[in-house]
Amino acid sequence: FMAGEDVVLDRELFIFDIRATAAHVRGLERIGILAGSECSKLCDLLDWLEVEFTEGRFELDEQFEDGHSAIEFFLTEHAGDLGGKVHTGRSRNDQVAVATRLYLKDSLSRLINLNRRIATASLEQAERHAEVPMPGYTHLQRAVPSSVGLWMAAFAEAFTDNLGFARRVLELIDCSPLGTAAGYGVNLPLDRAGVARDLGFGRLQINPMYTQNSRGKFEVMALQAAAHSMQDMRRLAWDLSLFTTSEFDFVQLPDQYTTGSSIMPNKSNPDVVELLRGRASATEAAILEIQSVLSLPSGYQRDLQLTKAPLIRGMNASLQALAILPRLITGLEFKSDNMKRAISKEMFATDIALQQAASGMPFRKAYLEAKRQLSEIEIPDIASNLAQRTSPGACGNLQLDEIRHKLEQEVSAVKVVA
Repeated sequence: FMAGEDVVLDRELFIFDIRATAAHVRGLERIGILAGSECSKLCDLLDWLEVEFTEGRFELDEQFEDGHSAIEFFLTEHAGDLGGKVHTGRSRNDQVAVATRLYLKDSLSRLINLNRRIATASLEQAERHAEVPMPGYTHLQRAVPSSVGLWMAAFAEAFTDNLGFARRVLELIDCSPLGTAAGYGVNLPLDRAGVARDLGFGRLQINPMYTQNSRGKFEVMALQAAAHSMQDMRRLAWDLSLFTTSEFDFVQLPDQYTTGSSIMPNKSNPDVVELLRGRASATEAAILEIQSVLSLPSGYQRDLQLTKAPLIRGMNASLQALAILPRLITGLEFKSDNMKRAISKEMFATDIALQQAASGMPFRKAYLEAKRQLSEIEIPDIASNLAQRTSPGACGNLQLDEIRHKLEQEVSAVKVVA
């Protein structure tokens, strides 16, 4: 009951725990707690442990309480009392905080890269099909003529913003908690700044108590960054679920993203898209689970152990789902004839009202005039009609170069994460 799932969950954190331990060992050498030869021996053992774990020869299993105890067991088994010196000046709170922080940095870096790839794939589809007409909908009702370019550009800009949000969260949490011990510091001149640089952190998290209080808080921030991407993924999946039905028949999914029915030979089901649509719930649930744990006083509380499982579950579910999107988007095929046929004459009523308003008629009167003329509307040349929509971002002025420039700016602002 006390250990919970830790030994299994720590398989996700173990590499980070090993590397943080090595950085702590080098820090202890710099302040004279360890001799140079002792530091070298311990670091060599930690490098060996990382290799053994990565290649499957060292397994985190039920013989250990968690990853922290496994590291200390390995070091004392191979270095005797020297292994027992490693814990000098740090607590298990230190270990889990820094391993989790490194995991968050790694996960956010992966999230940023996935957002870049999704935004790029969406932008390329928008550029390739910039002038392909399709109906625009509000309330799931036909509204006005639109284009594939406008639809896909919406997701290009959305995932560009998601990249920027994740980048800012990464910058915020890029601070080292290591060396704050149980939340009150220690009576040793620990080289916290040097250890932070060694681990690739941008700065120190200064106050020891805040280090404990930020546990869970930073995890929620990272999951919220993922949740923004998952929300846009869910909206895209919903669109594809509709547009691939026989009733719409606008989009063809790549074959590898569909499955057959177990009983109906005629079916080709968008199962991948439907699972993507549902997967956002895992991220949202993880956020709520952690937030419900965080009703705590200051300082370390054992309740914080319970934030680890939802963090890893929610983040892994998000990254796995988002990784599917770039190739899915790139493989979409658009049925231009079907989309063009679905643009019916009443969808041009707004254009008529705006044209009359531009000529001086009050818009409310123009609106009523256009409504009365619905049955008399004739479908104009759709390509010319779309080209006339020149307000910024509209079909005739998509400003895809501006979206690409914004994406490039966000990507160039990402700091290299160790």
